[in-house]
Amino acid sequence: MAKKDKKQYQQPKENGQNQAAAESREVEAMSKLPQDVQEKLKTIKTKLEKFQKKVLEKFDKYIVGIALMPPPKPEELQQLQQLQHPQTPEQPAPEPKPEDKDKIHVLVLVDDSDSRTMSKLELKDKLTAIIGSIATEVDPNITPQTLILSELWQNCFDAKYELLQLIALSAPIHDTGMLQAIKIAEVHKTMVLKKFEKYIVSYVLAGSLVQGKATQSSDIDVWIVIDDTDVKKMTRVELKDKLRAIIIGMGIEAGELTGIKNKINIQVYILTDFWDSLREANPVIFTLLRDGVPFFDRGIFMPWKQLLKMGKIKPSAEAIDIFMGSGEQVIRRVQLKLNEIGMEDIYYALLTPSQAALMLYGVAPPSPKETGSLMRDIFVHKEKLLEDKFVKMLERVVEIRKAIEHGDKKELSGKDIDELLSDGDKYLKRIKRLFTQIEKIREENEMLNVYDTITTVIRDVLKLEGVEKAKDSEMIHLIEDKLVSEGKLPSKFLRTIQELMKAKKDYDEKKLSKVEIEKIHRDSGALIKFLVEYMQRKRGRELERLKIRVKHGSKFGEVILLGNEAYVIQDIDNEEKELSKAKINADGSLGVLEKSSLEELEKALASIQTPQKASIKEPIFEDLKRVFGKDVEILMNY
Repeated sequence: MAKKDKKQYQQPKENGQNQAAAESREVEAMSKLPQDVQEKLKTIKTKLEKFQKKVLEKFDKYIVGIALMPPPKPEELQQLQQLQHPQTPEQPAPEPKPEDKDKIHVLVLVDDSDSRTMSKLELKDKLTAIIGSIATEVDPNITPQTLILSELWQNCFDAKYELLQLIALSAPIHDTGMLQAIKIAEVHKTMVLKKFEKYIVSYVLAGSLVQGKATQSSDIDVWIVIDDTDVKKMTRVELKDKLRAIIIGMGIEAGELTGIKNKINIQVYILTDFWDSLREANPVIFTLLRDGVPFFDRGIFMPWKQLLKMGKIKPSAEAIDIFMGSGEQVIRRVQLKLNEIGMEDIYYALLTPSQAALMLYGVAPPSPKETGSLMRDIFVHKEKLLEDKFVKMLERVVEIRKAIEHGDKKELSGKDIDELLSDGDKYLKRIKRLFTQIEKIREENEMLNVYDTITTVIRDVLKLEGVEKAKDSEMIHLIEDKLVSEGKLPSKFLRTIQELMKAKKDYDEKKLSKVEIEKIHRDSGALIKFLVEYMQRKRGRELERLKIRVKHGSKFGEVILLGNEAYVIQDIDNEEKELSKAKINADGSLGVLEKSSLEELEKALASIQTPQKASIKEPIFEDLKRVFGKDVEILMNY
């Protein structure tokens, strides 16, 4: 296994403070236990600390986590043993023995993503043997179960989630961030499924954790896809907003229950939106499919993941990842096998990262002969990120390959190879730096997207408050006057908006810092959520004023007045809602009823401008009798 960058595992100072607080709570809890139990726990803790130290000394940072497991059930022990020795035929679940009560079951989770010199099976066997001997040396009662990360993920891919539940019940002894992520995600998933199981399609762990970049301070990214294909009692937007608010609240509750302070980022998608994003080649969705690990799946996520792996879904983001890694690998192979070098290798080593850079910038992958000129137009002339000499290196390689292909050049000399290898190495190093420069541009563009989103939402909110137009220069004053001073918007969000305006000004003056970008990204989500929910509540109250609720017989109906149209629901309690619509005549009466649908009502509700005013004229009362029957009653404040 290649050495990992140790900087990745450096912990922030606050983690030390959190650890001290945890130790203080542990001491307090221990003091409440009987004396003999305290002594036994102290002995176990001493042994586990010794075991942890020896394992970490041997395997350095490849250990993702070490956890004390509760005594596993026979079937759980059988599954762990099968993972330990996958080639052994499956045996019946072992019966518990009296001596098993003294066993100390320890899970050792190992990151095998950098395994290059041996197969995963060989690596697993080697780790199991070494860790087992360390355990025996410390105490024969320590029973380690070594688990490589790829096995854990494969279990999830196969819809076997028992190990996740076991890890959630374990007590971490050493953790680089993965164990606490699994614990809080498993607890949150259980809460969500218990309440909304029939709606949940997939619950997926994503982000840096599954990309092999977990640290103790990493955010925990989870994605939840909700089935909205059979919604009848509410609109899809209402379903998403309602479930999203509850699910995010459960995330906070899961953090409190587990004591895990890392932020759990919960992204909620309805299935129809997720599918649209997939068709539109949304890079975020493709990254989720590529890296995500399902903690729960009804058979939607994994087929899409497999289709992506098979190349049936062709996202540009996937091509970027493939091309970014191919150049350096090819150059290394060329350097090791100079006698076997061919022009094809160097050609593609330079061409594919170049196309990747263009795709990362947002341009469709060009043909090989267009790549050089496009690199020059965009990165040399337009963005001024790249020196022209590097484009000339690429063009020289293309020219030599073309000369060989057409027979104008019969062979490459040793000098040609040395020059091409030297230029190729310089080119790839420079392209690697270009990726960083492009990422910076994308970050700034994302900041602009956040700015545009927030200012658009603010204008919508102000419009609800009676302000039809709001210039950027007037926005802060209007927010203070219309929202903050009247207690409709907390003052902390005003500070966020002020920081956003400053960041936009710094961007215009080319002084925008990475710190500002990160802060805007961090704070914008809460602001947008608050403003959107405020608009929903405001629009909801306005819409309630546009409804006439009636009772006819044992049924309850509704007439919704929207501008010059009225929508009629005969029975609001019936899942198969019967909808019709009619024009509202000048005298206030209803025209001829026509058949309508929930989708048409949704579009009408989305298109109206609030606040709306509706007047009820006498003719409509006669129409209510015509629509609902003579025994119709109008309900007030219902």
